[in-house]
Amino acid sequence: MPFTKFTNLDFDQIKTSIKDYLRANSDFTDFDFEGSNFSVLIDTLAYNTYITAFNSNMIVNESFLDSATVRENVVSLARNIGYVPRSRTAAQATVSFDVTTSGNTPTLTLQAGLVCVGSANDTSYVFSIPEKITTTTTQNVNASGNIVSSTASFNDIVIYQGTYLSKSFIVDGSLDQRFILENSFIDTSTIKVYVKGASDTGLGREYGRVDNILNINNTSETYLIQEITDERYELLFGDGVFGKKLENDAVINVSYIVTDGTEGNGPATFTYAGSTVSSSNQVSLPTVTPTITTITAASNGGNIESIDSIKYFAPRLYSSQYRAVTARDYESVIQQIYPNTESVSVVGGEELDPPEFGTVFITIKPKNGEFVSDFDKQGILSNLKGYTLAGINQKILDLKLLYVELDANVYYDQSKVTTVSELKTSITNGLITYASSTDLNKFGGRFKYSKMLNVIDTIDDAITSNITTVKIRRNLKALTNQFAQYELCYGNQFHINPSGRNIKSTGFTIQGQVDTVYFTDIPNKLADGTLDGSGKGVLAIVKGDTEFSGSLVVASAGIVDYMKGEVIISTVNITSTQRDNNIVEIQAFPESNDVIGLKDLYLSFAVGDSNINMIKDTITSGEQISGVGYKTTSSYANGALVRG
Repeated sequence: MPFTKFTNLDFDQIKTSIKDYLRANSDFTDFDFEGSNFSVLIDTLAYNTYITAFNSNMIVNESFLDSATVRENVVSLARNIGYVPRSRTAAQATVSFDVTTSGNTPTLTLQAGLVCVGSANDTSYVFSIPEKITTTTTQNVNASGNIVSSTASFNDIVIYQGTYLSKSFIVDGSLDQRFILENSFIDTSTIKVYVKGASDTGLGREYGRVDNILNINNTSETYLIQEITDERYELLFGDGVFGKKLENDAVINVSYIVTDGTEGNGPATFTYAGSTVSSSNQVSLPTVTPTITTITAASNGGNIESIDSIKYFAPRLYSSQYRAVTARDYESVIQQIYPNTESVSVVGGEELDPPEFGTVFITIKPKNGEFVSDFDKQGILSNLKGYTLAGINQKILDLKLLYVELDANVYYDQSKVTTVSELKTSITNGLITYASSTDLNKFGGRFKYSKMLNVIDTIDDAITSNITTVKIRRNLKALTNQFAQYELCYGNQFHINPSGRNIKSTGFTIQGQVDTVYFTDIPNKLADGTLDGSGKGVLAIVKGDTEFSGSLVVASAGIVDYMKGEVIISTVNITSTQRDNNIVEIQAFPESNDVIGLKDLYLSFAVGDSNINMIKDTITSGEQISGVGYKTTSSYANGALVRG
């Protein structure tokens, strides 16, 4: 009997394969007639084969981390290599307030749970604390010297966006008992676990969460968590070998905060809604509603780790074996200890010029904002010590942004355009979409010039062509009214125009000069006026008389290294800047239109700072068939003195 191999999942081809098999068997003759009963049976067999093959294919795909698509399966596969996906993270704010209550109490305790309500964008959000906070009070006396009230100051407390919940379990000793937190959207960093045995009082002994079983013995009061279905979490306790085993009838008290994640970011004004108790554990109401002072607005809220992120980081964290040695190790570990990380750059000190051996330089781009707070930096460095080698130091540097900007001249066919403004908006939206692609907005990102040109050309049939030049920009944060030196690294070779004006800046003022001045460059030349081949130039400060001409103020204010893409500014006292926040924008024209984010430079496509100029294509529209009067634009950088 012939053997037929089914090599595809297509119903018609499966049916054809069955018929080919039957055609080789002379016992059946009416299988190839669509109206026969045998044909109906063949359809049933083909359909059954199709469904079985499809299900088998899906089952096999869901058995591997790379091809799985269902979250529960991805999480389960990651669990096999010891990876716990990041949970939602609650937005955090820092506030201070005073609570005054009647009577005399030496201490006042702010209860765990709801503390205040914040608002942003016409929406209210509740903010809670995962643990109670106790502080001493100051007694207030009247004219007779009697204590009439007590005031407690709660300073710099961290509040978490979300609702505070609690749950209790009673250990029954059965092997199949599970401790599942039924709520989704939990911030696992706020989970507090207390186990109360027969001899314990209050809530019991606090258990600490661990990520692995390293350094765990049979007396360790620890627990692990794992994500299960519907983004819920299960608590895992010791078995008497790795971790202390729970006693029968022990009570497990668990508290946690359910959060809105990224939606909770933003609130900066809060109203008090907390609860306090006195030293005698009596509810103590404030005599007046406390006024809350916001130290830092709510930020760092994040959503649960995505499937793509789990697939990327799970094998890398496994390969790192919970130690930070290579750059990939640091990337995986930092994502675990600081969930608000969007992108990480790790550079060994030996790669610097001059080298700094024994030091690892880390730059982190948070998901919300551009800078990591000093408090978070200290926490990250402290947690990293448990993963790094002895004798290796870590430094967290502030984010260095390299902006890519465009000067785009877009030609369009007037006969195909309803309104030019709508077409320009479509181009802007298309560039914004490209700016959010995986090529950009990361360390090691790459701006691909050809892809950007294609984005513009394919936005609408009305667009006939575009001539676009690329600029790169760094922002200089000036230390105003003090002498300072600066160095800006762009990580990309600069184009050298022998006449200069490769470097341009926004305006600023310096000590001893009332007029607004600007940075510009003068390439090094030989006596005959040609470039000397050094690849360097002099940075000068000029006063702009017009857009295209100016007079020299400081002949040598620094060095421009065109080959390395560096601007080094000598000692200067900048007294003010045209841009807010003491920023001087300094741009350059790259030698290559493909721009990369080298080492610790975070590449960002600044669509909002780009110029899009719409030009009517009179040849395509038929207005000027001969081309006379057709407006052309230069493919090279403009010769303006200042940054536009």
